[in-house]
Amino acid sequence: MLTRKQRELLLFINERLNDSGVSPSFDEMKEALGLKSKSGIHRLITGLEERGFIRRLAHRARAIEVLRLPEDRAQGAGRGQDASSNVITGVFDREPQGIPALMGDGSSQQLPLYGKIAAGTPIEALRDDSNFVDVPSAMLSSRGDFYALEVEGDSMVDAGILDGDTVIIQRKDTADNGAIVVALVDDGEVTLKRIRRKGQSIALEPANKAYETRIFPPDRVQVQGVLVGLLRQY
Repeated sequence: MLTRKQRELLLFINERLNDSGVSPSFDEMKEALGLKSKSGIHRLITGLEERGFIRRLAHRARAIEVLRLPEDRAQGAGRGQDASSNVITGVFDREPQGIPALMGDGSSQQLPLYGKIAAGTPIEALRDDSNFVDVPSAMLSSRGDFYALEVEGDSMVDAGILDGDTVIIQRKDTADNGAIVVALVDDGEVTLKRIRRKGQSIALEPANKAYETRIFPPDRVQVQGVLVGLLRQY
């Protein structure tokens, strides 16, 4: 059985697709359902998929398929077409990856998006206080200062961090050995790497065999934050 909001979203998506052939945006879904954040839409879409009303298309970027409608609306769906023929694109603008983030209560927080960070060759951080990203509250601890960065590069792919991902960072100036951190090198270059302390040196390790570990004396590396989660676009 669908919740009221799940039902509303499913019918809204199906109606919009049938009327115009174009799927609604996250903002349009949010407005139509009277929700305050996009994370609530993510949660509803996940619930619809788990209940077999929609299916994500594995080889179609940002697309899902409507498999069926509620029983009382199944007849007459899609202008006489079977509901399973409805393919919706452009739905997943930024989808949080991993449970429990998708299993939260739908609340979210806005974090500042400070620009791009290289996961390959370090680049200078681009801080822009005018850009923000919605993050499910379940991804964040109750205490701490958080910000987001867009990953550029492929040196952390073996850690599951891909080019184009948005990483969620908790602002800290220390980190446990082996943690993935935002590291400031020589007061001018910023990179996302795993940190290792080896004697009197600090190693910044990539998660891609194509890249080499860089080793520095402690006074050349400052921890700017620790990775706590990521968002991924499909």
